[in-house]
Amino acid sequence: MPKIFTDVWQFLTGTTGDYLHQGNWRYLTLALFWALLLASIAIAFRNWQEDSEQSTGRHFGIWLVRVLIGCMWFQGMLWKLPLPVSDGLQYWTEQESTNAAFEFHRTFLKDVVLPNMRLFGPIVFLAELVFAGSMILGLAVRFVGVLAVAYALQLWLGLYGNSSEWPWTYMFLAMLMFLFALEGAGRSLGFDAWLRRNVPAVRDGKGLIGWFFNVAG
Repeated sequence: MPKIFTDVWQFLTGTTGDYLHQGNWRYLTLALFWALLLASIAIAFRNWQEDSEQSTGRHFGIWLVRVLIGCMWFQGMLWKLPLPVSDGLQYWTEQESTNAAFEFHRTFLKDVVLPNMRLFGPIVFLAELVFAGSMILGLAVRFVGVLAVAYALQLWLGLYGNSSEWPWTYMFLAMLMFLFALEGAGRSLGFDAWLRRNVPAVRDGKGLIGWFFNVAG
């Protein structure tokens, strides 16, 4: 079987190295992924049935790309485990501390982040989990997309001087997240679309919650 299919199968069944490194905890992580994915499919199906304007190839295409990018964030999140500090996150943070484009960035990483990795490790993990969940479910995509842009730009600048990394990789990710935020990609067969149609407070922008999801979704 071609490796590309093997890699996908191992990711979907929790048998990649990043999963296996978690021990028995991998079953919980895998269950979380499948819960997000199945919920996304159910939400998309519901939107497709209830709103004829959602039943288009354009909305389906945006949903598909958004979910795949959510899967990318989820896969990237896996090697941030185990908490509080994984070897991979420690290594790449050290790489940023010597390869960041600007001196103040390198100094911040050396003097603040690296000595406090037990704090920053869980923050990075939770950030990527939020990015993954938001993209897969289509929930608060505009708000989370803006946060993801800032996160990707930090990686772009942080690894800019690393010759083994292609800087455009992180710039492309930042631009894609920017487009999701600009487009409001959660309104394409996502939870944001369902909320705007079925929750009066969100539809009318009433109250703090309604205002937030009207702006963030």
